[in-house]
Amino acid sequence: MTVVTIAAMTLREASRRKVLWALAGLTVVLLGLDAWGFAKIPGLQTDQAGELTTGEARIVASLLLNLVMFTMSLVVALGTAFLAGPTLSGELESGIAGAVLARPVRRDSVLLGKWLGLALFASGYVAVAGSVQLLIVRVATGYTPPDPVTALLVMAAEAVVLLTLALLLASVLSPMASGVLAVGCFGATWVAGVIGGIGEVLGNDGVARIGDVSRMILPTDGLWQAVMHGLQAPSVLGDLSDGDGAANPFLSTMPLTPAYTAWVVVWLALVLAVTAMSFARRDV
Repeated sequence: MTVVTIAAMTLREASRRKVLWALAGLTVVLLGLDAWGFAKIPGLQTDQAGELTTGEARIVASLLLNLVMFTMSLVVALGTAFLAGPTLSGELESGIAGAVLARPVRRDSVLLGKWLGLALFASGYVAVAGSVQLLIVRVATGYTPPDPVTALLVMAAEAVVLLTLALLLASVLSPMASGVLAVGCFGATWVAGVIGGIGEVLGNDGVARIGDVSRMILPTDGLWQAVMHGLQAPSVLGDLSDGDGAANPFLSTMPLTPAYTAWVVVWLALVLAVTAMSFARRDV
């Protein structure tokens, strides 16, 4: 049984879980509300100049897009975290893993297959839902982000990082506990990033370092900053060149650098290695 075979089985199993249908329903509702909201932007009135100009409407759309994509990022986080737990920990508790591992199958092959299947699922979700969201914004407001492809790729990488953490937690905890803790870490890292931005604006190096350290421990917020950077209008980025927007949680002046990309790859390899060791020690 190869890694690819296990990945395909994991995808089929994920498609049968109720979490997937809840995720799909939540996404449809979110996209529907977004379509309604973005359609209202071109007709908005200002106190001084009447309706927004085309350029102003696109800037507003750029700012709101980051907020909306963060909501979608949270939906991805919830879905992947609560799929990863049952996929590994649930099968260990139910005895399904024992039936599979009774055959001449290496445990690391099972782990890598499950990781690959979940990574493909998360990436596919981001590609489809994210593309529909960007299409809605373009049709409603005429705004097209400067680097949408990179933004979606990095958003998929963010989901892969979180599901990798969830698999590590699932190798030692119950499915529910691993999912809750993974999402909690996702939220805590984001909050730490906001606190770090506030410290940067205030010139407090100690507080600013909180965000930097959190992005190294769990790279989800660092990747999210790069997602926002790829979605923002260039004019907004120009206004933030002095760093005054660092404390705004839905604006970013931090593009994805080669050094940080390399760290994310190393982080994934390290966490998968630790998960493999933990999984190898579990009784099945």
